[in-house]
Amino acid sequence: MAKYQAILFDLDGTLINPKEGITKSIQFALEKLGAPIPSPNELEWCIGPPLRESFSTLIKNASADQIDQALDYYRSRYRDIGMYEHFVYPGIKEMLSQLHLEGYPLFIATAKPQVFAAEIAKNLGFDGYFTKIHGAELDGTRTDKGELIQYIVESHSIQEPAVMVGDRKYDIEGALSNGLHALGVTYGYGSHEELKEAGSHHLCH
Repeated sequence: MAKYQAILFDLDGTLINPKEGITKSIQFALEKLGAPIPSPNELEWCIGPPLRESFSTLIKNASADQIDQALDYYRSRYRDIGMYEHFVYPGIKEMLSQLHLEGYPLFIATAKPQVFAAEIAKNLGFDGYFTKIHGAELDGTRTDKGELIQYIVESHSIQEPAVMVGDRKYDIEGALSNGLHALGVTYGYGSHEELKEAGSHHLCH
């Protein structure tokens, strides 16, 4: 196979484990709204999908205004505390360094707001490995992984073959809808079955 022309990485559940920051920030938002508060383990499914969708499920019969308020509460805690409550998976920095040395154009493609993703990568010291860090906008633009990947491919004129690496079905489906190879990682928050059913070409354990 020809060398990949670009490698796109999801962030949460792929490069870093963000469970503490995300689940505590969700709990904070739910508490502020007087909604039932699941445990951190019960909130793991929220790591990956757009938060607006998750809050729509967590807060029964919520209005659009309530969902907006939940997002505001979440972001207030996440911005100050939550984005620093994570750890890098073992071997990730070494892998990124090696791929960068070998000349692969690397990108982050995350549904997390770009302003948070860029700050996290900078704080962890691996932002320099990436050609560009892409995420959603705070207004919800490009939270859909397929739309985000399309935007990245078009913005950087990425040619085939290219690959998307991620831990949830959204990463796999987004890759396939844009003609990219899909590599699922099983150490994140998507199961082996979820990744295979979504159509992942390869799995990395």
